Amino acid sequence: MIRIAQPEIGEEEIAAVNAVMQSGILAQGSRVAQLEEDFAKYCGTKYALAINSGTAAIHAALHAAGIHEGDEVITVPFSFIATINPILMTGATPVLVDIDPGTFCMDVTKLEAAITSKTKAIIPVHLYGQTANQDEINEIAKRHNLIVVEDACQAVAAEYKGRKAGNLGDLGCFSLYATKNIMSGEGGMVTTNNEAYANAIRRFRQHGMSAPYMYDELGYNYRLTDLQAAIAIEQLKKVDRFTSARQANAALLRDGLKGIKGLIVPEVAADRNHVYHQYTIRITKDFPISRDEFVEALHAKDIGAGVYYPLALHTYPHIAKLDYKLGDFPEAEKAAAEVVSLPVHPAVTAEDVKTIVSAIKELVHA
Repeated sequence: MIRIAQPEIGEEEIAAVNAVMQSGILAQGSRVAQLEEDFAKYCGTKYALAINSGTAAIHAALHAAGIHEGDEVITVPFSFIATINPILMTGATPVLVDIDPGTFCMDVTKLEAAITSKTKAIIPVHLYGQTANQDEINEIAKRHNLIVVEDACQAVAAEYKGRKAGNLGDLGCFSLYATKNIMSGEGGMVTTNNEAYANAIRRFRQHGMSAPYMYDELGYNYRLTDLQAAIAIEQLKKVDRFTSARQANAALLRDGLKGIKGLIVPEVAADRNHVYHQYTIRITKDFPISRDEFVEALHAKDIGAGVYYPLALHTYPHIAKLDYKLGDFPEAEKAAAEVVSLPVHPAVTAEDVKTIVSAIKELVHA
């Protein structure tokens, strides 16, 4: 089976976890501190705060930015549900802007029209490992005095004009879930250059605590353990190798699949360094079989293929009740009906790519 995702766990990660277990300090210790230092250095930010999931990272970032009930936060309708749920968790209202069909990221031409007097922040999503059109988003945010929170959960190591994801807005949020480009099993990070935001997140992740047993505000238990941090430290050392392997596999897939009628390969926009958390193609009506039949056929050949994501966010009941309906965001809805992600992770070999390409070409001529 060629899996859709397969984390690489080496002797270094195992040794690092064993060392933590032997130390007896399992939570919020020296490994967490080291990970924060290393991650900030890698992204080029002043601060990085370890959190226990990507969802919690976005929630903590929005809290630090002062988002609360009555505010509006703009994001996209095509992403994982964890992009939008933290907005609701703050009591704010998500306002959606459709995606660009080429990059799957926010269509910046539609952004300004969505801004109201209640808008306080924008969450661009660097979907599948490619950054949004960040300069234009930042310019619009600056004109309207809005905070930019990057959802970089799928985009560690991605770049925009030579700058790393996580250092493109006011705050950046990452996931270290098991399937991500680097992982700790479960975990997250928030990056920022703002000291006040960093301090707010430190309090928020530990029950609102400002000093031992001094609680200034409502907070959550969003701490990362040293066990998880130890894994992530070793993974971060390998991130450039992982990224190069993903990009090499993506290039082989592109060369093998380009020109197939009804199949659209991913687009890389100008000034971007795509890190291919997912290699996501589109299966259109011009392909001989439907998208779902395509996925089933690959599974029958022991090729992992996944649909990320089968529904646009505004069609889920708890979002739709905010007065959204089918047809509101046609590009997001079309993407949800067409996208398929193919194996691209570092464990995929050149021979695996040949197998994938050959299987797809067989479907074309079946």
